[in-house]
Amino acid sequence: MRLVLASASPSRRMILNSAGVQPLLRPTQVDEEAIAASLGNAPAGEVVAALAQAKADAVAAEYPDDVVIGGDSMLLLGDKLQGKPLTVENTIQRWREQAGATAELLTGHCIIYGEQRVLETTRTTVTFAEASETDIIAYARSGEPLHCAGAFTLEALGGWFIDRIEGDPSSVIGLSLPLLRRALYSFGLDVSQFWES
Repeated sequence: MRLVLASASPSRRMILNSAGVQPLLRPTQVDEEAIAASLGNAPAGEVVAALAQAKADAVAAEYPDDVVIGGDSMLLLGDKLQGKPLTVENTIQRWREQAGATAELLTGHCIIYGEQRVLETTRTTVTFAEASETDIIAYARSGEPLHCAGAFTLEALGGWFIDRIEGDPSSVIGLSLPLLRRALYSFGLDVSQFWES
């Protein structure tokens, strides 16, 4: 039995690797904009959960005897839900808005094992530093935050610009180990059976 990660996220893979697991990587493409649009004015937590579910569902049929994990993260700043900035210009603008602010990083998880599934969104409060304009531009130009929810990482260069988090740090990086552990237990599985020997 394997953990199958329906994601191309190097951060999610790194979390599992650090926790002793070599997941089978099966990244999938879903139309995130269409899924979010179909939900209308749904609460932010439902949006990220739906995106995670779409990714897990796209892969799960191929791996009925394995545990499939889909995930998606977005930053809720005020009432605005933000995904990946994708460009240097968007990243700079986002950081000008979020520097010194507090926001919620929402991570949707869909974990499937056969007919069983856990669908849940974790919420972690993130307080951003009052980063200087020079550092904001340098960080954006580094390329690191372009494909990250909320235009930041916790575990790399972005760590310089995060003053505080309240909640699950692994969830901010992209995958909640506590939530995954609870899901595995609910399926009658143990975490240790997925560790590399």
